[in-house]
Amino acid sequence: MTAAAPPAGSAVRLSAWLTLLLGFLSAVGPVSTDMYLPAFPLITAAFGGPAQITLAAWFAGLAIGQMTQGVLSDRYGRRLPLLLGTALYSVASAGCALAPGMWSFSTWRVLAALGGSASMVVPRAVVRDVAEGHAAARLMARLVLIMGVVPILAPALGGAVLAVASWRVIFWAACVYGVLGTVMVWRWLPDTLPANRRLKLGLGGMTSRYAMIGTERSFVTNALTGGFGISAIFAYLGGSPAVFIGEYHFTPSQYGILFGCNAVGYVAASQLCPRVLPRFGIDGVLRTSVRVQVAATAALTLCAWTGLGGLPGLLATLFISQSSLGFVMPTAVVGALTRHAAHAGSASALMGTWQFCLAALSGLAVGVLGDGTARPMATLMLACACLAAIADLCRPRL
Repeated sequence: MTAAAPPAGSAVRLSAWLTLLLGFLSAVGPVSTDMYLPAFPLITAAFGGPAQITLAAWFAGLAIGQMTQGVLSDRYGRRLPLLLGTALYSVASAGCALAPGMWSFSTWRVLAALGGSASMVVPRAVVRDVAEGHAAARLMARLVLIMGVVPILAPALGGAVLAVASWRVIFWAACVYGVLGTVMVWRWLPDTLPANRRLKLGLGGMTSRYAMIGTERSFVTNALTGGFGISAIFAYLGGSPAVFIGEYHFTPSQYGILFGCNAVGYVAASQLCPRVLPRFGIDGVLRTSVRVQVAATAALTLCAWTGLGGLPGLLATLFISQSSLGFVMPTAVVGALTRHAAHAGSASALMGTWQFCLAALSGLAVGVLGDGTARPMATLMLACACLAAIADLCRPRL
């Protein structure tokens, strides 16, 4: 992997090592969601309430945290928010491991998300600092490859932990991950935002900047295309443990393998994405992949409501739906940030906030509507895919 040539004004090249580091940090999402999915039935039994509430708390914390982290990274550079964020994530993950009840656990989850949001906002801003256009899409796809290893392994690792220890050990592992992230940022992450490019905004300036970004058509439509697309993933995250562990009686380890197979499809598609971009362009790839997602989730919903195809039908349509997002997400992110190089951190944060507000609603809805079958999960996934397609139709061409 060669270093990417930086755009004008950037002195840092995105080397192979820096790409690996950013991928490690970006994996905070799957570490904090996928690894504990097999423990949902145990957490529900321990706390006497649906575990989906804790997932919604995590998403809500990410939605709030990303707004703050974006502004901080544009004002103080990329390193400081990451150092503070990963440290807070570590402490809050330890709090989750020690929590005595649902509400304290959910509170710690919100705090972990506030810290972890830095690891979701800042790496995207770093990519925008050092690359543009197709180069940025290729680098984003490399990050997806690196962080994609985590959702492949995390549920299986969570299942393995549950076979020998309490579900609380999963959160001690998350604490260790956060500590490692803090140390790696402190030792090896250069600041890709020079002091002369930092934006010193007060509350009024920050509000005006977010308002400006949030009314720019290209940003809004690309962000919503990606946001609704990824909400389908979170409907799957919230609903699949009850479907496959509850209805189909998968063991936690078997569920982890199933989840990993879907993650392989997502990662493989994300790596194919840069190869097809030169031929079809960002617009063509994004539009086609959104339509594939709609078709796959429609087939999934048909299988869920009619029983057509049985379990193999559910698994096949889920795989296609998840794989299509490997094309959707890198192209939607690049499309949203293309016109916002001067404030990539704020734009990345606003996009993440919208995505995780939608994700929190999706996760909460699947918890409330869940009936132990695949029907609520599939129907919500179809609704999210259709909304993504509508947003895509409104996008200006790049």
